Amino acid sequence: MTFSKYQHVARFGTAETNGIEDGKCYVFPKLDGTNGSLWFADGKVQAGSRNRHLTPDADNQGFLAHTMFDGRYELFFRKQPNYRLYGEWLVPHTLKTYREDAWRKFYVFDVMKTEGCALSDEWRYVHPDDYTEMLEFYGIDYIPFTHIVHNPRPDDLHKLLDRNTYLMQEGEIGEGIVIKNYDYLNRYGRVTWAKLVRNEFKERHVKSMGATVQQGTQGIEEAIVDLYVTNALVRKELAKIENEDSQKPVQPRLLSTVYHCILTEETWNFVKKFKNPVIDFKRLQKLVTQRTKEYAPEYF
Repeated sequence: MTFSKYQHVARFGTAETNGIEDGKCYVFPKLDGTNGSLWFADGKVQAGSRNRHLTPDADNQGFLAHTMFDGRYELFFRKQPNYRLYGEWLVPHTLKTYREDAWRKFYVFDVMKTEGCALSDEWRYVHPDDYTEMLEFYGIDYIPFTHIVHNPRPDDLHKLLDRNTYLMQEGEIGEGIVIKNYDYLNRYGRVTWAKLVRNEFKERHVKSMGATVQQGTQGIEEAIVDLYVTNALVRKELAKIENEDSQKPVQPRLLSTVYHCILTEETWNFVKKFKNPVIDFKRLQKLVTQRTKEYAPEYF
């Protein structure tokens, strides 16, 4: 069994997650740490970050070191070698208002299983009703779902954003929520989860109120940047880069990452919103770069 990157969790309301709210939805708190995964290979527990297999010489915020000295995971995998655990290694990221006793723990948010041989590539998600008791038996921390909602309206999900106090200090609110429908495949035939990030949602909502007016006076590329390149997006991607153990300079990675996010996550949205506009992508990239620099002045 080798490293396998966790799936992309798409923003709620995009083409990737269209229709996920049709049916029984499980709502989970979204933690703001760094992504991690655990699996069993070569007779020992293996660990990964968001993008790579970790080694003692190339750890990620101490996550591998944590797993090496925590016997719970080895006990689990000795009995369940054909499982893979995905979760959040809670270390300071953009949100720093978690309870003191919550830090530097690994919180499982998804469990995957392959049938039969652990070398199989046919993996499936395990329902929380099936993995909760198993994780509790080994004392492994996990993120519980906080609500089950049937056919929720967008407003119903937005209201849950301000109710997420999981692991937060008193009076504080969490980063956002993740919506999972275990019977859902998106229009591309993929299992996909949806996320709502509180600060990004609120910032985008305020901006969207004036987006149509701005388009008439600014040009389509400016309107796209004003609406979709948010401070929340830039700071989130910056924090991911800062938390990675990499010798590559931050500036070019941040600029390319933000532009990549806009193209991969928002193109369908602005095509619909602005009714099939003609877009100068060279100009769009230039404006995205300018806005990114404004939101991360410490690096430019």
